[in-house]
Amino acid sequence: MARTPETAPVVREAAPGHIGGNVYDKYGSRNPIVRALMAGFLRDFDTLVARVAPSTVIEAGCGEGHLSARLLGRVAALTAFDVDAGCVGQARDRLAARADGTGAVRVVQADLTEDGAKGRGSELADLRADLVVCCEVLEHVPDPEAALKRLVAFSNRYLLLSVPREPLWRVLNMARLKYLPAFGNTPGHVQHWSSASFERLVARQARVLEVRRPVPWTMVLAERL
Repeated sequence: MARTPETAPVVREAAPGHIGGNVYDKYGSRNPIVRALMAGFLRDFDTLVARVAPSTVIEAGCGEGHLSARLLGRVAALTAFDVDAGCVGQARDRLAARADGTGAVRVVQADLTEDGAKGRGSELADLRADLVVCCEVLEHVPDPEAALKRLVAFSNRYLLLSVPREPLWRVLNMARLKYLPAFGNTPGHVQHWSSASFERLVARQARVLEVRRPVPWTMVLAERL
């Protein structure tokens, strides 16, 4: 069903003072344990993307562009956005360095969590894609239900979402003696889900197709209802 401007997702230019980016550079780590964990995460990410074979992709909360870079050459059009200007700059540089000229690529600064007048003035107000990717973002937002609704509105069909798997995430942080006063909670994480509770959250707004559990994350592939 075609969507009118009234049903368009709202994404506005990010406000000053928003904090983005990774607390810990898991993509660039030389720690062999972290590298092994990331290999599992990326393997499942690649498998789920291949399952739906999208032509167009939006990545919401793209950070420094690591996942978007993996999609280059596999899709005809890619739009990535993040709230943090520094991350947007890094993502642009990373994607420009790896682009092969076979697809349209765009990186913009925008905030998934901002409300507005039906997205007026937003570059992304009318944007749609076959697949919407949002990994390691929802745990940072105060209203994940509203954010998920916006993600669904971006999607023509599929969503690929991931979040830290609790309580395993905090247990592993404490095992490496990190964030002990916060009982292992990573700074900026304001939402916490087990695999089952995150699947229930997604299922309220989309049809869950597959759940993967690369340690220590939950990754869900879903389809618009």
